[in-house]
Amino acid sequence: MGVTWISALNAWNFALYSRRAAGVTLLLYSASDPVKPVYQARLNPRINKSGRIWHCWVPADRAKDSVYYAYRVEGLHDPDAGYYFDGEKILLDPFAPAVHFPPNFDRIACGLPGPNDGRAPLGVLPRSTPQPGMVIERPPRPAHDLIVYELHVRGFTARANSNVSAPKRGTFAGLVEKIPYLKRLGITAVELMPVHQCDPQEGSFWGYMTLNFFSPNQGYSSSPTPDGAAEEFRAMVEAFHEHGIEVWMDVVYNHTSESGPDGPTYSYRGIDNQSYYLLTGDRRTYRNETGCGNTLRCDHPVVRSLILESLIYWSNVMKVDGFRFDLASVFTRRSDGSQDLDSPSLISDISFLAARNGVRMIAEAWDIESYLLGRAFPGNSWRQWNGKYRDDIRDFVRGVPGRVGALVQRLYGSDDLFPDDPQNSYRPFQSVNFITAHDGFTLYDLVSYNQKHNAPNGHNNTDGNDDNRSWNCGWEGDEGASRDVLALRRRQVRNFMCLLMLSNGTPMFLAGDEFMATRRGNNNPYNQDNEINYLDWDLLGANQDVFRFVQGMIAFRKQHPSIARSQYWRQDVSWYGDRVKDVDFSADGCTLAWCLRGRSLDDDDIYAMANTGAKEVPFTIHEGKAGDWMLVADTGLPSPLDYVEPDDRRPLTSLNYQVAARSVVVFCSSPGKIPG
Repeated sequence: MGVTWISALNAWNFALYSRRAAGVTLLLYSASDPVKPVYQARLNPRINKSGRIWHCWVPADRAKDSVYYAYRVEGLHDPDAGYYFDGEKILLDPFAPAVHFPPNFDRIACGLPGPNDGRAPLGVLPRSTPQPGMVIERPPRPAHDLIVYELHVRGFTARANSNVSAPKRGTFAGLVEKIPYLKRLGITAVELMPVHQCDPQEGSFWGYMTLNFFSPNQGYSSSPTPDGAAEEFRAMVEAFHEHGIEVWMDVVYNHTSESGPDGPTYSYRGIDNQSYYLLTGDRRTYRNETGCGNTLRCDHPVVRSLILESLIYWSNVMKVDGFRFDLASVFTRRSDGSQDLDSPSLISDISFLAARNGVRMIAEAWDIESYLLGRAFPGNSWRQWNGKYRDDIRDFVRGVPGRVGALVQRLYGSDDLFPDDPQNSYRPFQSVNFITAHDGFTLYDLVSYNQKHNAPNGHNNTDGNDDNRSWNCGWEGDEGASRDVLALRRRQVRNFMCLLMLSNGTPMFLAGDEFMATRRGNNNPYNQDNEINYLDWDLLGANQDVFRFVQGMIAFRKQHPSIARSQYWRQDVSWYGDRVKDVDFSADGCTLAWCLRGRSLDDDDIYAMANTGAKEVPFTIHEGKAGDWMLVADTGLPSPLDYVEPDDRRPLTSLNYQVAARSVVVFCSSPGKIPG
């Protein structure tokens, strides 16, 4: 599919799927004139069509100076019956290897009937076939030390105070300059928010409205050309790999930038609307399980081919290490909108591809109408974003009583979602544990706002989630907040990060949480290409104490493989109350202690205590002798006492310990000591 350069024949081969088209014309353009084609060929269905695929060869000497290409596709125009053909429209090949936006590109013109020559995106002709293996080999896979860091390419380094050189701010090259920082923090995998080429005039800063699934977003490149963007992305991946950091991509294969019926016609809609999209039973409109106006028809062969070819390109050529699939439950949708939860073919295909190429798969296991978290979908070879972990940890830390049982479940690895059943072979690392992500409050905003403040987005504060499970520590926002409120917020941030790093599973957090980045209470700034979404690196200096604590807890986790295991903790963990051994699972319970024994992994033992009540609580360590334990962290203490560096840890003199209100305390066994 798409366009292929055949060097032996000095020619291109073009292949376009359209079941319902009545006619197809191929158009080739020069670099100097994206309006008038230098070559065009109306395809003869007797010669240039096999089944449902229109195809032709074009020798290079027949189309000299050709750089870009597009199609006109003729057919019935009857939106009420699902047909959107318009023979005057310039259409982008869904399988185009890269995209060119002409100077007069116009989203509005592409949404109106009739011609849009010179205003539509064009495909870029390849001159050679990219060869796999051109990027340095992938680093060894982190196991217990996998720490995932979600970031937005532009937002991460867009500000001058990122200390990235000016031409590279907000680009793939800019990320390379921040690798030393990521190494210092302890990150072993970066999860990039969408980098596929999107519509630059759509207004989605986050990039979740994909136009083309094969080219990196040119807006994230310091190079002005599509080829330059691809090379810059490859160089970025190589640099991360050289430093032992994996690169994951957030990919959006569930909808496209063409939106609903009133959206622009760039490609899929005008080529074969009924094959590419899920339609309602009467075909009058689009099914919208994504909330973005359309839903890709993922059980159709051409859509499956599109997704798989894209994944093969990014994994084999670009050497990406993992893919986070946005709204992955869409992959279970049949053409009538119902769900195949037993054996969706696309899931099987992706699973096989990932196993063959050695890449990780992470599912956001829900869409607008279904919530499949932890079910048999998408299988035991996939990780899943664990929304239950997020909700339960938020509730516990903000002080909702009666959440102790839920905390136990999440710390243990969420075996209610991924059953500890040898027959099914589920593993705790399948749970991607997160408290914050791009979608929702930052960690600082989670402890600073009770309500979302989304007015800048232009939707009268109606957009974004209302179920934030946040607590502002007694004052809404920063202005006028007292010293005590600000201190409590720092403690709550440390509590969240401490529990995240003590949980079995795969930890992930949002870039900037380690130094209390804020979006001023906006929990859905998807369209804000400004300082709301740009990390303010001055906060790293202002909140160095919080950074130090997070850095320390990451290091502690990586030093203790007994925390993140391929199996559940099982007999190696014991759960306790505060002064008594029995856990308080009552409706009023807000304290928990646990001992994780590491001797089976030749590791230290860990004892932790959590108190999310409003009053200090005396705890007793229920295992070993006082001298067996050393203090590692106490979020109730001021910095630098909140985290004790390994060389400064000393044995305790008592098994009794006062845990301050809203605090988490961590001990580890003294060298050579085995409590018990």
